[in-house]
Amino acid sequence: MHKTIIAAAVAVVGFNSVAWAEGNVIGVSWASFQEERWKIDEAAMVAAIEANGDTYVSSDAESSAAKQLTDIEALIAQGVDALIINAWDKDAIGPAIDAAAAEGIPVIGYDRLIEDDRTFYLTFDNIGVGRIIAESVMAVQPTGNYAIIKGDPGDPNAAFLLEGMMEIIGDAVAAGDIVIVGESFSDGWKPENAQRNMEQILTANNNEVDAVLSENDGMAGGVVAALSAQGMVIPVGGQDGDLAAINRVARGTQTVSVWKDSRDLGRAAGNIASALASGTALDAIEGATVFSGGANGVAMNAILLNPTPLTRANLSVAIDGGHISREQACEGAIADVDGCQ
Repeated sequence: MHKTIIAAAVAVVGFNSVAWAEGNVIGVSWASFQEERWKIDEAAMVAAIEANGDTYVSSDAESSAAKQLTDIEALIAQGVDALIINAWDKDAIGPAIDAAAAEGIPVIGYDRLIEDDRTFYLTFDNIGVGRIIAESVMAVQPTGNYAIIKGDPGDPNAAFLLEGMMEIIGDAVAAGDIVIVGESFSDGWKPENAQRNMEQILTANNNEVDAVLSENDGMAGGVVAALSAQGMVIPVGGQDGDLAAINRVARGTQTVSVWKDSRDLGRAAGNIASALASGTALDAIEGATVFSGGANGVAMNAILLNPTPLTRANLSVAIDGGHISREQACEGAIADVDGCQ
């Protein structure tokens, strides 16, 4: 086990450092905490790690690929026994994987693909999430002018989500029933960038947009802000199960939020990391399958969890599941929203 601690590493600014427990030490490198869901992931992850008798230590890259590399170097220097990496930039993270491999430290690529067969990939089925977003929006708006608001171009999930969306709307696009009148990446998945992109699409099309597929809920919030400024309410899809997005579903300004219960993902990461730190091989993790859907077709051990679409017809699922209070979900709700009557 990697228990030799370098004092200078412990003093690194921004680290959550704690005294080691008797078990293993699990280091987690977060890309950022921009989205509210990451704190939900973290709480479940910490609970699972500590339930296994292990210790959680973490860092926040604050949306910087360079800082994330430095953070991971310091985590390795602290003597972690396994790493969970929520990568900010898939292309820049390579040296960190090399450094971990050189020390024999197993790595989990958390939620965002690190296409390297030395890592274990844990995420939700993001192609499936894209399908659900498109299916839900297409169910209420089967034809017309569509806009697609994509995430950061450096995140593989942006491509996976788009792939799933196009599996659903592709035939209608080919037939001319759906016309994609705007499609934009939003740097950093930032709502303000998504709002600006949506404003530009509306201007370019004289507001003649009938539906929007947004690749996450934060950006969907930016989309809805742009639409509201023009007095428009049209179908908008997103994902993450953000609390504000669930309320937008209840208010009727967002059609669907695909809920990837972050508690399940965080819990799974904590348990898998504890197993890897104790010597379990990547291909011996219970439930692991082979994933090769990345850009380079690298075969990797992986677990892909299934998400849940939240619409006004089943909003009580999130309420009853303890993800959101009835008061938060239902404030300002329109009529006939499940769980809000």
